[in-house]
Order: sequence, then structure tokens, then C-alpha cells
Amino acid sequence: MIKKAHILFLLLVISTMGHAQVGNARNEIEIEGSVKGKENFSPISGVQVSTDHGRYTRTDALGEFTIKAAIGDMLIFESPEFETVRHRIRSNEDVDVLVEGYAVSRTARKEKRSVSGTRADISDHRRFLDSANSYKKTNLEKSIDFIARSMEPLGALGNKVELSESLSTLGEVYMYHKQYDLAIANFKDALAARPSNKTRLLLGKAYILNGDFEDAESTLSPLLDIKNMVPYQRVELYEALGDAHKGLSNPKKAQDFYREGLQVAEKNQISPKVIDLNSKIAETYASENRVVEAEGFYQNSLNLSRQVAPERLIQESERVADFYNQKNRYEDEIQLRKKSLNELQQLPQSKVSTESRGFSGADTITSQRINYKIASAYIAQDKLDEAIPYLEKSIVEADQEDDLVVQKDATRKLSEVYRYKGDFSKALESYQDYVAVVDSLYIRKEQEISQAARFNREIANTQNRISSLEQERELSQSKYSLAVTEQQLFEETSKRQKWIIYSLIFGILLTALTAFLYYRTSKQQKLANNLLALKSLRTQMNPHFIFNALNSVNNYIAKNDERSANRFLSEFSVLMRSVLENSEEDFIPLSKELELLELYVKLEHSRFSDKFDYHIEVDKQVDVDAFQIPPMLLQPYIENAIWHGLRYKEEKGFLKIALQQLTPNLLEITIADNGIGRKRSAELKTQNQKKQKSKGMGNIKKRIQILNDMYKNKVEVSISNLNEDQTGTKVTLKLKRD
Repeated sequence: MIKKAHILFLLLVISTMGHAQVGNARNEIEIEGSVKGKENFSPISGVQVSTDHGRYTRTDALGEFTIKAAIGDMLIFESPEFETVRHRIRSNEDVDVLVEGYAVSRTARKEKRSVSGTRADISDHRRFLDSANSYKKTNLEKSIDFIARSMEPLGALGNKVELSESLSTLGEVYMYHKQYDLAIANFKDALAARPSNKTRLLLGKAYILNGDFEDAESTLSPLLDIKNMVPYQRVELYEALGDAHKGLSNPKKAQDFYREGLQVAEKNQISPKVIDLNSKIAETYASENRVVEAEGFYQNSLNLSRQVAPERLIQESERVADFYNQKNRYEDEIQLRKKSLNELQQLPQSKVSTESRGFSGADTITSQRINYKIASAYIAQDKLDEAIPYLEKSIVEADQEDDLVVQKDATRKLSEVYRYKGDFSKALESYQDYVAVVDSLYIRKEQEISQAARFNREIANTQNRISSLEQERELSQSKYSLAVTEQQLFEETSKRQKWIIYSLIFGILLTALTAFLYYRTSKQQKLANNLLALKSLRTQMNPHFIFNALNSVNNYIAKNDERSANRFLSEFSVLMRSVLENSEEDFIPLSKELELLELYVKLEHSRFSDKFDYHIEVDKQVDVDAFQIPPMLLQPYIENAIWHGLRYKEEKGFLKIALQQLTPNLLEITIADNGIGRKRSAELKTQNQKKQKSKGMGNIKKRIQILNDMYKNKVEVSISNLNEDQTGTKVTLKLKRD
């Protein structure tokens, strides 16, 4: 076993150039330096350089580093190449570390793994990995590509240290972009190549972000027994274990771990973590409804954040304001959010990231969001006049920032406020703006879904490339073992067949494993594509009904029938809100679907009361709460019955919706109308109408096809003529219960 090289001495070069640059309230400066071998001054790349306040970096291919730190911080150098060394920063100095015996240690290790590649190959690995880290937050595709390229020069029997480092970095990239399953898989592979505390800690965090709290607890708990852990890592360990127990609904254990981490953070003056842990302890107390204790720790986090930076103060203020909102302390919430708004306006940028307590990908704190929350607090107190200016400002700012989500919510709430005040003209105007924003949001969501599908395919291709590199590495290892075995076959003839058989079995197993992984990946990709397609179809609402419904409101207003307009608009808004709320679900309870259909038919009947009557008949044996149905599945069939069957009938028609339970697990729903029939309706269509296909019916067919593929033929639909003379239409839908 090769011993680690020893640190000979620290050569402190006091710089007269003045590298000091003020970083924050701690007066941080930039410390530059290098780590090299003493004998030939060869650079040592990949050395972990950290401070006891949580700053972290690595030496580059030239062995150089730059890190921000304050006077008095402890600088820590860690690497498998030498023993850990610590240095207290006294001034704005350059720190150069010379490692004695590094060249001898490196040569011995290269001889031990001579087939792994040259020193230049390892330098290429480090260079590509540095590039991957630089693109980690800005370009996922490019970052993954650099990681794949960093693995290529490692050779058939590549160094497990470099391999583990590449896989761990890949896991961090995936975790930053919320691809938690892929992050977990790569962290596991990294640990298999070379166990390390850092990678195990990252795996635990990935489990937490993915909601696998039991796996996180079992992964992180063994790290508690490790003695020589860097203080910052120790704090992260306690914090992660607290998060895991919080997810497991064990607030008492979560508090204990948070307090342990807080003690270590305070002892080592790790200010960001002190703020985080005070805030998290407050959250656990709030979850137990222990308001006094929660408010005390929240005040601690606020006071500490004032000493750090305005951005951090805004983050903590918004967190405390959310706590006040949960406890219905709206005046306190409003005052705190107004202070946050003033602080935010003083910053050069218009938004603050909320990623201080975890990986990125979280939402940002913006002026339009704060204004919207202030307005919501006023509305909760029935102070509608005070809420309106904040809602209007939120809408304007959201429009300027192209924040459609906040613009949608604020516009909808403004419409509701005007309706509560009795100003129905402004309510209608705001609601029309809301519908326009929703349409824009639908278009953007469809674009995002398309981009996400393409992006997932690209990620899958790159991940397959990395998997192929691993498979080639394993195959190369197998070939190397076979070559060694062939040299021994001349001396050990009796073992020859055994080695061949073992090698064939290994190859078969490897091929089977590769086939299984390919099958599983294909199956997962197919499921992901189905989910994306289903989500896209759900977000497509037939604008025909919305347009005609709004025209009906205009007709009522033109006739000065304010009561009918108000009633129709209220019922229509209830229907639209329910449709939007259920748009993300594959299935909803049948009882809820019946409520939506009854409201929809009621609205259509109010518009065409002279054209048809209707009746909804539910068999007493039907257990409507036991069945699940895709939302708004029946609406297009009812719309066709009214618009294409009953509306053209000379005398008054009739629409009947009936539910009958055929077996305990099978329900039959029929929609029957005595209208003019499908044949006559087709003859009445214009040439332009004949060229167009019903988008609503097409979407329903696609949804049923995808749902049956995913849930094993749960829905069956058939359409037939009601009468022998081809008048009337009957739609029969059979729904299975799981």
C-alpha cells in the first residue's frame, strides 16, 4: 500500500499587489495560491481547498486556486495525495503548499496502474471536469458532455478516484437541475468506484430532495461515527438528518439534529448555516403549533441575516412573513413584506434567489410576488380597497418581467375583488384579461413540454453515452483478465476450461444486464412521453364554449339583465376554476365530475332553454365515490349532443345522462339525445366545417388511448344512433374500477 506524501512546509508569500477585494459584511478577500510537489514543482490538481466558514474550491490543472475568505479563517487542504493540512489566514497573502515526496508517490501509483493512461490523460480529465463545473448552473447539456469527455481519457482500467469524481460531479449537475433519480444513480456509482464522505452526503441530500426520507436517513446515519470530518460537512450532515426526520414526521428528532448542527456552526462561525438552522428549527416548532418558540428562532434568523447581506435578509423576511400568514397574523405579515419590498428595490437586481438552503432550481423572490402576497393578506382581512393597488402593481410588474404565473394569479384575484365589491364591469374586464393570460400560459406550457421532451431525449442520449463508456470499461477489464488467464493456461491446463466458462457467463450476464437496462430505459422513456402527451392534452381547453359563454354574458349586459349576467358569470367562473384545478390530474372522483357536468349542462340550458330539457339520472346502486374518471371526459360528448343534435331540432329536444352499475367493478354512463342525428348534422355542416376536425373529440380519443395504455383499458367508449331512422345519438361509456 502506497503511503501518502507529507507536507514539507508552507511557503507564505506576502503579496504587495493587494489581492483583497471586499466580498460581503465579513470583509472577505480573495486568497490565491498553489499546491505543487517539492522535488520538481509539478502541479497537484484536484486538491480540495476549503475554509471553516464553508467556502470551497479545487486546484486546477496547474495546481492553482482562488478562494474567498476573511482574516482569521482556517484554510484546509485535503487530497488523497497527502495528509490534511490547515493554515490560519493572517493577511491578504498568497499561500503556496509544497508537498514532499509527491513525485515518488505519484510514480509508484502510476506503476501500479500502468494501463490506466498517461499523466496527460489525467490532466485532460481534470480540464474537462473543470469545464463541466463552470457550466453546471448555466448549461446542463454542455456540462454533461464535458463530464463524458472527462471519463474518456481514463483508460480501460481508469483510476477509481478520477472515475468517482466524474460520476459525483455528474450527480451534482443532475441534482442542481432537479433530475433526482439520475443524481441518485450516479452518486451510487461514484460510491461504488470510491467511497467518500462528500459523495455519501450528496447522496443523502438527493434522497431528501426526491422524497426518499428513509433511504436518506439510512445513508447519512453511518456518517455520524466518523471523527475527522470537516466542520462544514459536519453541519451539513446534521442539517440533512434533520431534513430527513422532518420528512418522516419526526419533528423532535429533526429539532435535535438541527440543534447539534447549530452548535457546530456557531462554534466554527459558519454564519450562513447558523441562519439556516435557526430558520429550520423555527419551522419545526411552527409545525407543532408552538408559536412562541417558532417566533423566537425566526427572530434569531432575521437578526443574524441583517449582519450578512440584504439578499439574505429578504429571504429570511419572506420566510417569516409566510409563517405570519399561516398563523393569520396578517398585519405583521404585511409590514414585514413591505420592508422586504423596500429592501428589494434598493438592490441592483430585481429578484433574489431562494437557493440558500439547498440546491438551485427553487423559485425567486420578486417584487411582483411580494405585491401579490401583500394584496392577498389585505383580502384575507376584507380590506379590498387596500388590496387593489398592490394587485394592479403586481400585474404591471409581472407583465414587464414576463412572469405569466404571477400575472395570471393576480389578474384572477383582481377580478374576484371587483366582483366582491359589486363592480361587475371591471370584474368582467379583469376576467377577460385573466383568460388571455391563461391562453398565453397554455401556449408557453405546451412549448415547455415540447422543449422538455427534446431535452430529456438529449439527456438520455448523453447518459447512454456515459453508460456505454462504463460498459466499455468493464468489457476492457474482462479482456484484460482473459489475457492474463491465457498466459497462465500453459501452466494450468486443468483450469483453462473453468476460466473460459466463467468468462462466458460474465459476458452473458453483462449482455443480459445491458439488455435489461436498455429495456427499462425504453420503458421509462415511453412512460415519460405518455405523461408529457397526457399533460399537453389536459391543458387544451376547447375555446368554443369559453367564447360563446362570454358572448352570452355580453348579451345579458346588452339587455340590461344584470342579474342573469352576474349569475351566469359566477357559475361560469366556478366551472372554469374547477376545470383548471383538475387539469393536472389523470383521474378525479366521479362525484366531482358529475358536479362539473351538471354545472356545464345548466349553463348550456340557460343559453338554449327553448331548444332542450335535460335530466341526469344516477342509479341508486352506483357508488359515485368509489369510481375515478378522467376530468372533463364527458363534456365534449355532451357539447356535441347540444350543438350538433338538439340545437338544430325544430321542436324542443331532450338530453338524458344516465349512470348504471353493471357489476361491482364496472359502471356504464350513457349520454342520449333525440336530436337530428349524426347523418343530418353532417349534411348541415358547411364546406369549411367539413374540412375541420373536432379538436375536442380528437383530444378525447387521444386521452382515452393514452390512459388505457397506462392503466390497462380502464375506459371504453362507443357511439351509435338512438333510433332506427338515424335520428338521435347515444354515447355509451364503460368505466372500470381498480
